[in-house]
Amino acid sequence: METTHSTLSGLEPLLSIEELAEYLDVPVTTIRDWRTDGKGPCAIKVGGRVRFATSDVLTWLLRQREAEPGRGPSGG
Repeated sequence: METTHSTLSGLEPLLSIEELAEYLDVPVTTIRDWRTDGKGPCAIKVGGRVRFATSDVLTWLLRQREAEPGRGPSGG
């Protein structure tokens, strides 16, 4: 994923909703639905725009990992 943002040293990168959708290979509408349903990663609103801290995305992804092959995160 190519980004045109310059990252200041020491600040955590933030992803736009479009960048997160591209990274996860899902439509932007899916990310919006997940936010509405409380299922997606936590977001940060900056000037009315939604951004996602990479650490929040990684934490959320780890919670999505199967407990074992073929079983959901909670083992079910």
